[in-house]
Amino acid sequence: MKINYQKYTFYIKAIEPLYLPYYKGSTFRGGFGNAFRKVACPLRLINCDKCLLKQKCIYAYVFETPPPEGSTILNMNKYEKIPHPFVIEPPEWRQQYFPEGQTLSFNLILIGSAIDYIPYFIYTFEQLGEIGIGKGRGKYVLSEVKIDGITVYKKGILKKSISKIMEIPSKFETTDSVENLTLKIITPLRIRYQRKFVTELNFHILVRNLIRRISLLGYFHCGEQLPDFTVQEVIRHAETINTVNSNLRWHDWERYSSRQETKMKLGGVVGEIVYRGNIAPFIPYLKAGEILHLGKSTSFGLGKYKIILDEA
Repeated sequence: MKINYQKYTFYIKAIEPLYLPYYKGSTFRGGFGNAFRKVACPLRLINCDKCLLKQKCIYAYVFETPPPEGSTILNMNKYEKIPHPFVIEPPEWRQQYFPEGQTLSFNLILIGSAIDYIPYFIYTFEQLGEIGIGKGRGKYVLSEVKIDGITVYKKGILKKSISKIMEIPSKFETTDSVENLTLKIITPLRIRYQRKFVTELNFHILVRNLIRRISLLGYFHCGEQLPDFTVQEVIRHAETINTVNSNLRWHDWERYSSRQETKMKLGGVVGEIVYRGNIAPFIPYLKAGEILHLGKSTSFGLGKYKIILDEA
C-alpha cells in the first residue's frame, strides 16, 4: 500500500496582538473549519447530509465525508465518517501572547486527494487571518508556505510540488530480532478500546489503531487496496510485544465547539512508554503514524508521537 502525502509549513505574521491558548490546536482547527465552510460551501446548509452537492463538494469531502454506500471494510458500517484527509500541527510553543510583528508557524499535512485542494487550504488560512483568531480575534497575514524549507507559496504565487509517498508492506513478515522501542507521545493520544479510552497502552492496542487508520486513509483517500495480510495475524504478533516501562499520564484538554455550542473534553495520554520484542515488522506502521498521527481528533494535532528504536 502506498500513501501519498505532503507536509506544508505555514508562516503567519501577527498584525495585531494574538492571544492564544496553551494548546493552539483548537484555535487553528476550529477557526479553519468555520472559514473553510465560508470559502468552499456554496449553499451554506447546516447539515451536509441533506445537501444535493455533498458528493462533489470540497468542504463535504474534507470535513463531512461519510463512507460510500456498501463500504464494509474493517467494519466501516459501524462508523458515520471516514478519517479526515488532513492534520493540523499547531505551534508547540508554550507562549500565549504574540505581539504585533511576531511570526509563528504551524504545519498542515494533506493526505491523498486532499493534496489537490492545497489552494483552498491556503486561501482559507488567509481568510482566517482577516477574520482573526484567539481571544480578541487578533489578525495576522500569511507570509509564506514552505515544504522542507523551500518556499512554495508567497504573495499569491503557488508553485507545483511533488507529493511524498510512504510505503506500507502488503505482506506481514516476522523476524527473529529483539529490540526496545520507546514511544514518546507529544500531544494527547485518544484511543478507545472496548468502549473505553485507554490509559495503559498495550502494544497490540497501538497496532490495532495504526492498521485501521493507515488502511482507511489509503483506501478512501489514496485509492489503494487493503494489505494482503489479515488484521488478526498482525494482532497475534503484536500481543507478544511486552511493555518494559511506562510513565504515561492522562492529560485533560478542553475546547469550546461553536458548532455544537458546548465544551468538549479531548483528553488523552502523553508521556513515554518502552516496548520490547520483535518490533521490526511493525516499524513501517509506526513510522507512518509519526506523520499521520493516531487516535481521535487528529485534525486538531492530537495523537502526535515519535519513536526511538534501540537494539536490545
